[in-house]
Order: sequence, then C-alpha cells, then structure tokens
Amino acid sequence: MYRDNLLLARKLAIAVVPNVGGFNLHDLVIRAGRVVDGTGSVEFTADIAVTDGVIVEVGEVEDRGKREVDADGLLATPGWVDIHTHYDGQATWDADLTPSTWHGVTTAIFGNCAVGFAPVKQEQKSFLINLMEGVEDIPGSVLAEGVSFDWESFPEYLDALERLPRTTDVGAQVPHAALRFYVMGTRGADPAESPSDFELAEMGRLLEEALLAGAIGLSTSRTVKHRTKDGKPTPSLSADVPEMCALAEAMGRAGRGVIQANSDFNSRSEFELLRTMGAISGQPVSFTLLQVNHAPERWRELLLGLEEANSAGIQMRGQVGSRAIGVLIGLHATVNPWVDHATFKEIAHLPISEIVACLRKPETKRAMLAEAPSSGIGALAAGLLKDAYALEEPINYEPDPSTSISARAAALDVPLLDLVYDLLLQHDGHSLLYNPFENYSYGNLDPVREMMLSPYTISGLSDGGAHVGTVCDASFPTYLLTHWARDRSRGARLPLEHVVQRQTRDTARAIGLRDRGTLEAGMRADINIIDFENLAIHRPTIVHDLPAGGKRIVQRAAGYRHTFVAGEETYRDGEATGATPGRVIRIRG
Repeated sequence: MYRDNLLLARKLAIAVVPNVGGFNLHDLVIRAGRVVDGTGSVEFTADIAVTDGVIVEVGEVEDRGKREVDADGLLATPGWVDIHTHYDGQATWDADLTPSTWHGVTTAIFGNCAVGFAPVKQEQKSFLINLMEGVEDIPGSVLAEGVSFDWESFPEYLDALERLPRTTDVGAQVPHAALRFYVMGTRGADPAESPSDFELAEMGRLLEEALLAGAIGLSTSRTVKHRTKDGKPTPSLSADVPEMCALAEAMGRAGRGVIQANSDFNSRSEFELLRTMGAISGQPVSFTLLQVNHAPERWRELLLGLEEANSAGIQMRGQVGSRAIGVLIGLHATVNPWVDHATFKEIAHLPISEIVACLRKPETKRAMLAEAPSSGIGALAAGLLKDAYALEEPINYEPDPSTSISARAAALDVPLLDLVYDLLLQHDGHSLLYNPFENYSYGNLDPVREMMLSPYTISGLSDGGAHVGTVCDASFPTYLLTHWARDRSRGARLPLEHVVQRQTRDTARAIGLRDRGTLEAGMRADINIIDFENLAIHRPTIVHDLPAGGKRIVQRAAGYRHTFVAGEETYRDGEATGATPGRVIRIRG
C-alpha cells in the first residue's frame, strides 16, 4: 500500500502545488528516496517533508509540497559536513566554495592547522599570506588580490564573512599562528619564543572573545611539514606547555569550542599535551591521524591513546582521510619534473598547447632526458616519480604497486623518465600523475579502513580550498561513498550507512553542531539526492579562475542530482542554481 501511495504521489507531483483539499502545503517534499539518514540505521524508503528550512516529517508524507522531487531509486542523505577545509581566503570572495560544493558539502569549516587571516593588523597581512602560501599551497598573489582584509579582530572577520551571500554554511576556527603573531608581533613568528605573562593573558582574552562571538574553536599546528613560503617553521610548532595550557584555560572559561591539531607525534609527550589541553578546557580535541612511511604503525599507538583518553572522560578524536594523502605531478601543476630543466625553462612561458607541441619533437625529448634538474621542485618531482601512478578514468586511488610507473617502465624495459615524458604529454599535456605518500606505506588502504572503523575517529582532512597546485582532496566525501561502500576490490568495504554517518552526524557532532547531520524531524534540511550507482569522481583538471589569474586543480563529480541547503536547492546535476541560503555558523554554547 505504501509503495502504491508513493507512486500516486509522484504522478500528482507538479512544480507548484495549490493548497487545496485540506492538505498542509510544505515547501518541499522529496518522494520515495532510499533514505540513509546519518544515524547509522539501515537504509529505508521514505518521503521527506521540509518547511521553513527544517525537516518536519520522514516517512509516508500525505501532505503536498510547493515543490516535489521524485527520488525513486536515488539515495537521500544528509548534506556532507566537512570539518577540515582551508577556505579562509576564498570564502571572502567566492559564494560557492567550489570544488567542495560540487561534492555535496553543505557545511564547511576552515581555520584549520593554525593558519588563517584573523586576528590581523594591517602591517601583518604579508606574513599571514606568506604562511598560508607555504603551508597550504595557495599562491600569495591570489590571496593578496582576493582577500580584502577589511577587518582586524576575529569577530570582525566573522562579520565580514556574513556580508557575502553563499551557497553553503561556513564556520571558522581561530588560527593559533595568527593569534600568536597578532599579540607577539615578529617574535610570534618564531616558535622558540615564549610569550610573556601579559601576552599569554592577551592571547587568552582574544581567544575567549572569538569563541563568544561564534568561533568554532582553536586550531594549532605542531608539524615540521608546515612552513612559510620562505621555509621558516610555523609559529606554533614548538609553543611551550604554558602557552598551550593558557589557551586551553581560555576555552574552558568560554565553555565552548573545539581544539584541532596537526602534529608529527614524534614523542608521547605530544599526545599527552593535547590530552592535557582537553582535560583543562573540558572541550573536544581532534587531530590528524595518518599512516606515515617512517613510522607505519604509529597510528595504532595513537588509536590506543584515543581509547584511553575517552575512557577517562576526555573527548578526543582522530581525523582520518578517506584515501591516501598524495601529490599530483604534471606539466602545469606545482610539482613538474621538468620545471628546472634548462630546455623546459626556455618554453615554460608559452601556452600549454605550444609547450606540448615543442615537447613532442623528438629532438626536444632527447635534450630534456639528457639534462638533470638544477634543483628544487624538479628534483623533488624526480624523487616522487618512482612511486607514482598514472591517474586515468575511472579514477583509482588505491592502485596496485605492480601498476606503478616504475613497474611499468621496468616491464617495458625503458627508462623511468622516458615513460614519464610520454605520459605527461597525454590529454594534450593535461595528464596528471599521482604519488600517494601517506596512508599508503603497504601499497593499500587497509590501515585507513581500520582507522575509519574506530569509534574514536571522524572523517576529515579534505583540505578543500588548499594545495591548489598539488592536489584536489575536496572530493574526499564522494570518494568515501564510491570507494568504500561500492567499488573497493582490493579488500573489504564498509557499510553505506557507516560511511554516511561518518561524514554527517559524526562530523557535525564533533564540532558541536546538533541541528544538522541526520534526516530526522526537527533537523536542518541539508540534503543530498544521489544517483549512487552512477556516482563518480572525474579526473582532476587545472583551471585558471582564482584572483590574479591564479590556477588551481579542481575535480568534478557526477551523480549528485540535487543538493539542498536549509531546504533550498543549491545544486542540480552538478550545476549551481543561484540560490544562496548558506550562512556563517556561530557556535553560541
């Protein structure tokens, strides 16, 4: 009977429905979707009714909608909540926040890893830009032209964000590096410098002020991988225990916010420091959890530490990416194996079509392969090629090591660089090679699966908006569904209900948001309608659409039929509708 009613409802559905016959009229009714509601419950078929941006009914909805969407055979999920992006600058000029919104993200949180643009004094802009460029590979020219810096305090930055219409909700964390530099001046750029008692108090005051104004939390970075564009360590790298604990005390006074950290965890004391911050603040802590090649089993120790901390009542979570952390190599990517070769330098200024035409000449190839890179990025790229793979559609982010470029070169009995040269000329020079350098120590994603099964981890690390010339991991949410719930062939998969919950309710709760993340009555109507069988990630491409003509790697998806934010359709079949229901999230306790 229910199925018959659903079919009848679809036959009656029209774009605008008059309120007749005693029926209530919802703003939106989604009919007969395969509902995976974000709670971890098994899939079920249901209608979803939305009024005033809120889900009011999930089940057999008898009342009509001003708009009705036929979701028969399609997945209905909550919108993805991405808690680890770097749209701090882009959010000030771009209403859409692509590429994340192309992948069903309806809530994006930035200010991660201690980098961001508030608080800031006008004379400090260049330092924050230099730091963001070095840590997150966002060109300084793009940021200098695109970011207005018409604010000083963190609350003023939130106000500035609110002045721009946007398709998706955004939230911002207070970046430790910016806070430190604002209070300590140039001394704050040196992680070996310690703040005075007055400076500690001022940092705490400003953090508390930001949290009370609605900041999501505090982010810090304690990894040597994070450096300014000119190679200096991130300001928070070795901030001492009194400084870290003073910040935790400020969070405790505010009684809100989360602590996000990126650390190398080269000693047990690093984990204990974050645990102490959680205990002092009484607030949740999350940190980057990865498999690293020099210590491929350390993640297990960290998982054990998470279990012990949570058993002691300290909320700690590891942020886990849905695939390997990698780098893309290409002729006009940041990492280009030929960029330091003398022959390439002579043609590097040309359009890509002319570069390719030159490189296809046999004499150019002979000259290039006879040269060695002078230094820098070219040498780095050459070192990455041994463990790199060709990236073709259908995209394979869990490639078998037997298909690596070096293995293929050996099988063909040709020099590695000879094969690389030819591969990079494919797709008219837009071909990209992929080196998975973290989460791939054993040549598969089995460790990632174990991490994702832990009750003490959450999905994160997409870095949307960052690393624009080296990677596009904003597709993590889509990959979570396609690979882990449908396509994986080199090991066990994960239940669809589990992966949806990880990217919706779990991520929302991890940052204190309880108004979204599930398809239940009373929740914000952030919804994806997905053609799961045809959901796919396309090959990354490079476009020049940033301020100052800056380039970035983007990656489209296919299969997102509708994305709704607060009940308004923001994307239809991958294209923006022009609706801007998004807002700035302010955590109010």
